[in-house]
Amino acid sequence: MNRRKFFRTSAGLLAAALMPGVWSCQRQISKKKKFKFKPYKPGETFVPVVQVTPDDGFYVHTYYDVCSISPSQRYLAATKLPFQDRLPVLGDTAEVCIIDLEEQTIETVYTTKCWGYQVGANLNWGTTDRYLYTNDVIDNVAVCVRIDLETDKVKAFAGPKYFIAPDESCVIGFPLELLDITQQGYGVPPKEPLKFQKLPPGAAEDEGLWRTDLKTNEKRLLVSLADCAKLVPEPPPKKGGTFYFWHSKFNRQGTRIMQVLRCLFPDGWGRRNVNVFTFNTDGSSIRRTQSFPIWGHGGGHPNWHPDGIHLIRNLKPDGKNDRLCKIPYDGSDYIILSEKIDGGGHPTIEPSEKYMITDKIHFDGVQKVTIRLIDLIAEDEEAVCTIPTINRKNLLSDNVNRFDGHPFWSRDFKKVCFQAAPEGKRQLFLADLSDVI
Repeated sequence: MNRRKFFRTSAGLLAAALMPGVWSCQRQISKKKKFKFKPYKPGETFVPVVQVTPDDGFYVHTYYDVCSISPSQRYLAATKLPFQDRLPVLGDTAEVCIIDLEEQTIETVYTTKCWGYQVGANLNWGTTDRYLYTNDVIDNVAVCVRIDLETDKVKAFAGPKYFIAPDESCVIGFPLELLDITQQGYGVPPKEPLKFQKLPPGAAEDEGLWRTDLKTNEKRLLVSLADCAKLVPEPPPKKGGTFYFWHSKFNRQGTRIMQVLRCLFPDGWGRRNVNVFTFNTDGSSIRRTQSFPIWGHGGGHPNWHPDGIHLIRNLKPDGKNDRLCKIPYDGSDYIILSEKIDGGGHPTIEPSEKYMITDKIHFDGVQKVTIRLIDLIAEDEEAVCTIPTINRKNLLSDNVNRFDGHPFWSRDFKKVCFQAAPEGKRQLFLADLSDVI
């Protein structure tokens, strides 16, 4: 007689194993809390800006250019962190919250051990308002979890989630236990501060980006670290380096995946040595997008261009000044989108290719974040708003608890959501651009 396996989730709920790698439980229902959105300095910003999280804690969304607003645009998914002044360890839990943008309410729908300062609980919506995806640590492994907001059932899958396919067919992810060794705040916290899991030196052939089918729960290695590392034409300048994957992202069309490859050396030389690759969703046609030497160099914040064919990235073509560049997915020569506008921050372009948003951190007696609206055709720029944020002088190791703006567009590209901390607590804001674009 087979006995069904039971265990506790991060929220203390009793979950039943349905099959290897899959479990299910009924989520604990919490009461919706009413609160009032707060306008930020009415009349003093370029457009109306509203704080959409309550003052009872520390809130973050997922990441720049990852829309935490639901497909209907009624709900905003947010992570409520348990603290903001120390490094998290495995066992610390964060709350997955849903904010009703019409009723101005907030509800906790799940609690997870898998979170970080930079991406929160890594929340992704499906194609409707029904499913919200996160990660949790189940049987000592960080895996994708789906929350059914209609039936209140919670289901876990076999593999990790860093990003979800646009058609909700699958999730992709590098093991979350290995994600923070190159940069903290994106994967699952270690058992002890700074005691990260590691891979052996070299580029593993049996580890890399995993794809998990959300219908069949089939988990398979899509692209290995070795598959990408062998396409780096320049030999490593030192011995003993270890390759890791980091940021993974589908384009909007769901036809290709962007993957960041990093290499760490024992003495910390070069820090991360960032390479960027793209490939088809079945793992074929791997292309390196770099067009200049990589070791000890690199650019900032690669992202998909809305056409799904190019990437955008902050580069220094002259070796000095940041410029926003457009790079074909196959790695052919880049195009500088503007010689007049400074690059930098976390850039994302809306589908008409006219407007870009990004952020800028600066110190003016107080640490501040400015949300920048850039007209790429007119080569003009406006500061949407400037709001105090977490002071970088008080940061933890590796800048892990820094609080960048990480702006993202709403689904109709009329609003921008971003992060700031005007009173020292992490909060989320919406800027309404509908009257200016």
